Amino acid sequence: MAGPLQGVRVVELGVWVAGPAAAGILADWGADVVKIEPPAGDPARMFGRMLGLGDDVNPPFEMDNRGKRSIVLDVTDAADRETALELLCDADVFITNIRPSALRRIGLDFDTVAARNPRLVYGLITGYGENGPDADRAAYDVAAFWARSGLAHLLTRPGQTPPFQRGGMGDHSAGMTLAGAVCAALVARNRTGTGQLVSTSLYRQGAYTVSFDLNTFLLTGNPIAIGQRETMGNPAMNNYAAGDGRRFWIVGLDARRHWPPLCRAVGRPEWLTDPRYETPQARAVNAAELIAELDEIFATKTLDEWAEVFAAEPDLFWSPINSLEDVLGDEQFHAAGGIVDVPDDDGVMPMVASPADFHGTPTRPRSVAPRLGQHSEEIRAELRATAPDA
Repeated sequence: MAGPLQGVRVVELGVWVAGPAAAGILADWGADVVKIEPPAGDPARMFGRMLGLGDDVNPPFEMDNRGKRSIVLDVTDAADRETALELLCDADVFITNIRPSALRRIGLDFDTVAARNPRLVYGLITGYGENGPDADRAAYDVAAFWARSGLAHLLTRPGQTPPFQRGGMGDHSAGMTLAGAVCAALVARNRTGTGQLVSTSLYRQGAYTVSFDLNTFLLTGNPIAIGQRETMGNPAMNNYAAGDGRRFWIVGLDARRHWPPLCRAVGRPEWLTDPRYETPQARAVNAAELIAELDEIFATKTLDEWAEVFAAEPDLFWSPINSLEDVLGDEQFHAAGGIVDVPDDDGVMPMVASPADFHGTPTRPRSVAPRLGQHSEEIRAELRATAPDA
């Protein structure tokens, strides 16, 4: 169960979520990740307290830091900074989401580190990118990924205030991107013999997330209309409520394939020849009327009853709108590997799995998140053992 990154040595200087998430994925994939923390610890260690869970329960921190080893170093101190550089001299990968100006100030910027270890793949997550007037601007994902990229705007109903994103949405997305970029750079190193700087930003990640809209606007100058449930141009691509109040989404994207089974499922085969609904264009013109009719029909059965009806139509694509409780109770979620058992002192701790499986080199997290500085002496001993005069 070593994983595809067995033998890859990663050093992380990360805070909060984005950087630790990237390194956390690499740890899940089998890399040996050493997490450098300041004497006060990664501020993400406060998440449990911020959520009202106390100091000993911190699910967000566990998610992004399982399987790592922790060493306490004050990188503003010359001796500790040299220890950090020694770690990097023996590493394959460096992951950080510290601002570039701070990295330059403490001598852990790419040019300085690459001079000591030209084979190092240096992975950097910024808020807004490496260049431009806001290159060194502080950012959380709510600002750079959610708000500035246009994502929040596109999800805001007319006349309403923007919705809130959930914790770490942009950070985890950027972390996945950086993890993939780091692996690509490791492949390139096999060919060139040298590492490189690879980077992403929360801003770019947000823009890519809405690139369906953004690229359409870029190339045509026309925005894609923001659909509203009551007037959605394609009523077969909409959410509805069953009679028991549970909501679900009909995903009828392909009119020729998906519209006929929907008509049959709701007992309205005559809609196939009804001039109001016969074509996609007619359904768009009469969307409000059609949605209202579907609302009335779907209110006549519970969601479980509709699920049985839908099961008879293989080309009717749909999904329940699940709560977190629903997800954890979903047999398919567990069958798809959504939960992983992480070893801890008392047995195992169930956690959400990172979203990739390796069938030839299977892996699982080695341990729960480390205590602050738990491995400091162990890591220092390894450095002493590999020192030139050891």
